[in-house]
Amino acid sequence: MEPRRKGDTTLTSRPAVLEDELALVRAWKEVPAFESEEEEGRFWAGHQIDARLMQMSIHRNDVRESTTITLRFDPRMLSRIKRIARRRYLNYQSMIKQWLSERMEQEMKEG
Repeated sequence: MEPRRKGDTTLTSRPAVLEDELALVRAWKEVPAFESEEEEGRFWAGHQIDARLMQMSIHRNDVRESTTITLRFDPRMLSRIKRIARRRYLNYQSMIKQWLSERMEQEMKEG
């Protein structure tokens, strides 16, 4: 069996690189566009994402950016919305915000 070199990987073994030797990716622009899964595997065998970059990438709703508004709904419509939300195990207000967000994205794509 021939000796393994740094960065060699196979489907059945782990990379020969120790975690301390992995290059840190500190910005997403440092990650290249990959031509294949094999190329991506070779890249990640020698790199790891910086913990701060990973933490910054987690989406959080910023409550401070939220504004309260009042909407008037027909009572029957609101009952149907609440029923749909219960079936999906969601808060009906959160579901309405999700619907509005999805529609807004659709409208933005369509121009």
